[in-house]
Amino acid sequence: MEPDFWHERWHSNQIAFHQDEVNPFLRAHFGRLHTGAGASVFVPLCGKSLDMVWIADQGVGVTGVELSPRAVEAFFAERGLTPQRRTQSGFEEYVAGPYRLLCGDFFALSPALLPAPMFVYDRASLVALPQPMRRRYVVHLCSLLSPGARILLVTFEYDQAQMDGPPFAVSDVEVRAHYDEGFEIERLAREDVIEREPRFRERGLSALTESTWLLTRRP
Repeated sequence: MEPDFWHERWHSNQIAFHQDEVNPFLRAHFGRLHTGAGASVFVPLCGKSLDMVWIADQGVGVTGVELSPRAVEAFFAERGLTPQRRTQSGFEEYVAGPYRLLCGDFFALSPALLPAPMFVYDRASLVALPQPMRRRYVVHLCSLLSPGARILLVTFEYDQAQMDGPPFAVSDVEVRAHYDEGFEIERLAREDVIEREPRFRERGLSALTESTWLLTRRP
C-alpha cells in the first residue's frame, strides 16, 4: 500500500483495523520483552492504538511512528493531552507524558531517532502490508535494531481467498523466512480467535488463527 491508501483510510474514518480493546496477547506476553526501568517500547505503524496506553501504564515509555497526522492528533486528543511539537530529521515529533510519536514515513526512520536498548511491539505492522512490502519492512526494521533487541510480534493466519487484507495472512513459514537469519525465534502462543473476532466473520472468514512470537536479535 502506498501512503495515499492510509491517508484516505484515516481521512474517511475507515479504520476497522483500530481495536477498541487492548490486545490480550500483549497483556499475556509483554513481560517477555524484559523491559527495565527507563525503557521505551517502539511501536511501528502505531495509529492511535490503545495498546500504547496499556504499555505506558506498565511504567514504560512509548515511541511510535505513524504516517497519518490525523491518527497521531486523535491519539493525544483522546487522552486529553496537548503534546509539544517539533520537526526532527524530517518527522513531526509529538511528545506528551510517556508518549513520543513520530509522524512520517517508517521507511525514512534512522536509528538515531529511536531509543536504545530497543524493544519493539508489532501487532499491526507486518500484517498491515501486502507481501511485496513485507520484506522491505523487515529489512528496514532490522536496520534499526542493535544486537539483543527484542520484538513481540503478533500475526494472523487465515485463508486469503476468503478475505482481502489488510490485515493480511502471514504464515509461520513466512515469519521464519523473514527473521531466521538474524533472530532467535520463539512462538509464545497460537490460538483460534475467530469466535471473538466477529468483524472478520462478517468479512467472510471461517477460521482465524493468531500467533505471538518473541524475536531476539542475535549478536
